[in-house]
Amino acid sequence: MNDIRRTILWVIFGFSMVLLWDQWQIHNGKPATFFPTPGKPVATAPAGPAGSASSSVPAAVGAVAPAAATVPVGQVAAAPAPAVARERIEVASDVLKLTFDTEGGTLVKTEFLKQVDLADKTRNVVLLDDSKTRVYVAQTGLIGGVAGAVYPTHKTPMVMSGARELKEGENSFVVTFTSPEVGGVKLVKTYTIKRAAYDLAVKHEITNAGASPVTPQLYLQLERDGSKPPGESSFYSTFTGPAVYTEAKKYQKIEFSDIKKKNADYEKQSSNGYVAMVQHYFASAWILPEGVKREFSLDAVDTGSTVPDCCYRATMIAPLEAIAPGTSKSVEAAFFVGPQQEKALEALAPGLELVKDYGWLTILAKPLYWLLDKLQSFIGNWGWSIVALVVLLKIAFYWLNAKAYSSMAKMKAINPKVMEMRERLKDNPQQMQQEMMRIYREEKVNPMGGCFPIMIQIPVFIALYWVLLSSVEMRNAPWVMWIHDLSSPDPYYILPIVMTATTMLQTALNPAPPDPMQAKLMWFMPLAFSVMFFFFPAGLVLYWITNNILSIAQQWIINTRMGVPPQFNLPKF
Repeated sequence: MNDIRRTILWVIFGFSMVLLWDQWQIHNGKPATFFPTPGKPVATAPAGPAGSASSSVPAAVGAVAPAAATVPVGQVAAAPAPAVARERIEVASDVLKLTFDTEGGTLVKTEFLKQVDLADKTRNVVLLDDSKTRVYVAQTGLIGGVAGAVYPTHKTPMVMSGARELKEGENSFVVTFTSPEVGGVKLVKTYTIKRAAYDLAVKHEITNAGASPVTPQLYLQLERDGSKPPGESSFYSTFTGPAVYTEAKKYQKIEFSDIKKKNADYEKQSSNGYVAMVQHYFASAWILPEGVKREFSLDAVDTGSTVPDCCYRATMIAPLEAIAPGTSKSVEAAFFVGPQQEKALEALAPGLELVKDYGWLTILAKPLYWLLDKLQSFIGNWGWSIVALVVLLKIAFYWLNAKAYSSMAKMKAINPKVMEMRERLKDNPQQMQQEMMRIYREEKVNPMGGCFPIMIQIPVFIALYWVLLSSVEMRNAPWVMWIHDLSSPDPYYILPIVMTATTMLQTALNPAPPDPMQAKLMWFMPLAFSVMFFFFPAGLVLYWITNNILSIAQQWIINTRMGVPPQFNLPKF
């Protein structure tokens, strides 16, 4: 009866794991693996809640089918601006190639000249893009502080001036977009692009050319479709979507699905913080100076684009003081678009490094990344730095591991006695249980003694997993021989095979459970788990191999010292 109960519990456990995996897939916007449900038509949400500031920000129209700027409901259109030929202009620094649209001075494409695309090594990474297959743009403009006011927006034609590239010996260059007068207001956007930097200084100069004071509001927004980055693995998932940071509520990431359902929870007003769009390894963010009041808004809009699931806006709106006739007001901002390099992000703005998402284990992951970075600066190779970090962690947890393996060794030593007793009392489950407890008590063995010390370490190793998965430094970082990119799977599957072999060896060294069904599951679970590693980044697999080998060595040494020679408990199917 006891064995049947245990078997049923194991079946329930296995089925629960399958359901949890399906829910995890659904949570991350992917179809369920085992129990898929029929797809439902996606409804497009209106452009922001009624009465919200963002509802008066005009939505962009995809590059595939551009249309005239729309005037928000309740506002009066100003006289049409003089016709200006719309064009896209490329400028470049040493690390960035940027494409601006003269319609609104919008940034519509960013290419990272130092980051090679993982899927196609002949191309650079493109983050912002406005094309037939993607929408991801950075927009700014003005909206009216009072009903009826219409000012230059990201749909207003503008005239570009300034340099096109960073010249030898220069540290920065300037690109300027000047709007015509709209509603008596002229807007001049000045982008300052710096050497070796992924952040742009963006100054908005608002001039009141009318006869009465104006009170515009400056909006800065990121608009993109809801698709995951191309090439994302099905065996692990990273966050893609908008994020809001304020000093009061810290880092708040919001799922696209919550925006669509209008139940997104985030701080709406603050005098600090930023708004960002985040994906694996890369991010973009609008940042205003500390002390400037701002409102945050996230909404889904129908832009008319043919790109699927388009589009979502993350907007930051700054109300401005009244500008008297004939005077100007300037607002400084910063725009970051680039890789999630933690130290560089920390230097740009408070909390910006949090776009590199470690999840709920950030408190453990940040010091682990710091240590890994220090090791890399000394060793000069990210692969060997991973190995060195795992060695240091195993040393730090040596005594906890020693207790766990000592308990396992004792269990292995008394295993023959337990198996003999189970065979002898197999028809009397109650007496078998009492006899087993007596053996454990006399031999001073705790059946759970090998679990608790290992469970304490699990959060640390999960945190290290997220460090390795999230660190952009692993992209195209070589280790040895055939491993040229620690962020991509091993092209020849050598590391996953070694990882599976070490996992099986480690399982064989553990004491076999008395229950035959448990013994079979003890082999099946790690084997099934190992299959996923064939699709994991090589850096993660290297970390697990190093941990396995060190664990095997420690277990072997402890077993030998305790007089329990290592034996391989092979499965019996």
